[in-house]
Amino acid sequence: MSAFISENPTPAAPLSIRGACPHDCPDTCGLVTTVENGVATRVQGNPDHPHTDGVLCAKVSKYTERTYHPERILTPLKRSGAKGSGQFTPVTWDEALSDIAQRLQAIAARAPEAILPYSYAGTMGLVQGESMDRRFFHHLGASLLDRTICASAGGEALVQTLGGKVGMKVEFFAESKLILIWGSNSIGSNLHFWRYAQQAKRNGAKLVCIDPRKSETADKCHEHIALRPGTDAALALALMHELIAHDWLDHDYIAQHTLGWEQLRDRALQWPPERAAEVCGIPVEQIRQLARDYGTTQPAAIRLNYGMQRVRGGGNAVRAVACLPALTGAWRHRAGGLLLSSSGQFPVDRAALHRPDLLAGRTPRTINMSTIGDDLLREASPTFGPKVEAVVVYNSNPVAVAPDSGKVVQGFAREDLFTVVLEHFHTDTADYADYILPATTQLEHWDVHLAYGHTDVMLNRPAIAPVGQARSNAQIFRDLAARMGLTDPCFADSDETLCRQAFGNAVDYALLESQGFATLAGPDAPFAEGHFPTPSGRCEFFSARLAAQGMDGLPDHVPNHELQGTSARYPLAMISPPARNFLNSTFVNVKSLRTIEGRPLLEMHPDDAAARGIADGSTVRVFNDRGSYECHAEVSTRARPGVVNGLGIWWRKLGLNGTNVNEVTSQALTDLGRAPTFYDCLVEVQTCHAAAGAATAAEITA
Repeated sequence: MSAFISENPTPAAPLSIRGACPHDCPDTCGLVTTVENGVATRVQGNPDHPHTDGVLCAKVSKYTERTYHPERILTPLKRSGAKGSGQFTPVTWDEALSDIAQRLQAIAARAPEAILPYSYAGTMGLVQGESMDRRFFHHLGASLLDRTICASAGGEALVQTLGGKVGMKVEFFAESKLILIWGSNSIGSNLHFWRYAQQAKRNGAKLVCIDPRKSETADKCHEHIALRPGTDAALALALMHELIAHDWLDHDYIAQHTLGWEQLRDRALQWPPERAAEVCGIPVEQIRQLARDYGTTQPAAIRLNYGMQRVRGGGNAVRAVACLPALTGAWRHRAGGLLLSSSGQFPVDRAALHRPDLLAGRTPRTINMSTIGDDLLREASPTFGPKVEAVVVYNSNPVAVAPDSGKVVQGFAREDLFTVVLEHFHTDTADYADYILPATTQLEHWDVHLAYGHTDVMLNRPAIAPVGQARSNAQIFRDLAARMGLTDPCFADSDETLCRQAFGNAVDYALLESQGFATLAGPDAPFAEGHFPTPSGRCEFFSARLAAQGMDGLPDHVPNHELQGTSARYPLAMISPPARNFLNSTFVNVKSLRTIEGRPLLEMHPDDAAARGIADGSTVRVFNDRGSYECHAEVSTRARPGVVNGLGIWWRKLGLNGTNVNEVTSQALTDLGRAPTFYDCLVEVQTCHAAAGAATAAEITA
């Protein structure tokens, strides 16, 4: 029988491939990618995934635009110009891998800790984010990376109070009668929680937004409490004061399921509303009313996000807020309690993924990713160890996103620093690479995901073959391991095998394969009868573990490093909340999204703008002793007086003067969790023509 080949083959029927959004967002949406003749033509939300409900944010809806972007890197590149110039020459995979392996091997033979991995949440996937890479660096004995840049202060606070990154189930916010949205612009950063909040609102719930900025979410809530940045703990303690004073307490829950009540009571009574009102810069009656609402409404729920913990006292602030539901017994209700992150509920087998046994008893030093600006400039010393000689960057863009970016740039510009970047695009960091290796996007590789805003495990199937010569992160590290002669069988595990290893037998993998997600089992109201995953099994108002470290065992208000009113030169506090159409520095180069976002903006209250002669739309210079950046002023009551909002993380190269907001942020760390203090920052603002005039006058004087 002879085969018949048609000259006009019938186009294959479109395929629908289930996947998961990989980006740093609580929602971890289910995706459905439509594929026609091997080309992804559309990315939609999975209507069968209850939390996603068929809806995606505007960013991820444009995912095909990102995957097929004309500027996407599709072949290995070797630097051919000066560092930072962005000049590269295409090379083969063979050439790139051989040279990289040789360079890393030579360093590892002398001083393995001189090699540093640098990664975060460019993908949240367990396979492409924390599997083969960890095995590779553990085998080498490279420096460990303290991945603190987003959430570690709040995460440590939850561990010390509730016992882990745990909380109420997001879907039950729909049944709450009062919702405090604390430090979150949920419309932009937690879309599907917002759907539940809207449902509650339609059913009569009161929504209160607590945020220094009058965000889009604040616009849609019944009340907005515009406190000063870094004063959240003071507000939480004043709420406790009022709960105690009016006996809006669940004494039985406190007695049965908490630890350290007497000490917390004494601390809270030091914070009458009048004191907190002065610290927070809000009306005292607003505090009293909020306490009344919270103390007399059941079920009451709190949705925290990570903005509030990006200040010196961020850990203490989260601890203070996390104490509130136990005081009122809100945890008794499935629609009461608190949610910051649910990620601690997922039974991830990180030992299987990371293989810490490959360290073979070694204890390499740990470098904090938030202080990379300083650490890349350090010389070798007995306390620091060897100078960093090589850095491998993946799932991150530190030149744009790390604080105090002037120093970060200096570090990456070192001629003696060997830098490898796994990337999709010529980011600010990629410009400083010696090699850029083309990585796959989410549509092109296997991965498995936990979530931090719900409790569904998500599977991502590749929808299309890798575009060009792109390889998955895990494949790149497999290839490097092979070039370096690493023979442990773990380096042969495929990406799909790694997906299966991530949860072992704790999650039904067949269910993941069949529907794309698997919901974790667990009670609707996890702490109704206590059973917190703390050492005591109780909500720990007092943490003996913190006290043992010489720290305050109770939550307290810890003032900002850069406290407003302490500097005549820099009188304005600055926060840098995300731009609506970007996710950190991801999507900045997607033209349709950048067009919607418009231009780098600084929101400024009319009073602050008028005092400086700044008009709406004018170009301004934002500066302090660390550096300066330029952007456009938006005179708006979204900014409270004395506070400016530098929106988003634009790529430096797309900024007005080749910098972005992180030129002025600090490498100072938080009280808990060793995290950055992006929102603990004092600046001054002037019009660019005023700045130019000042420079001219200085030159004349000189």
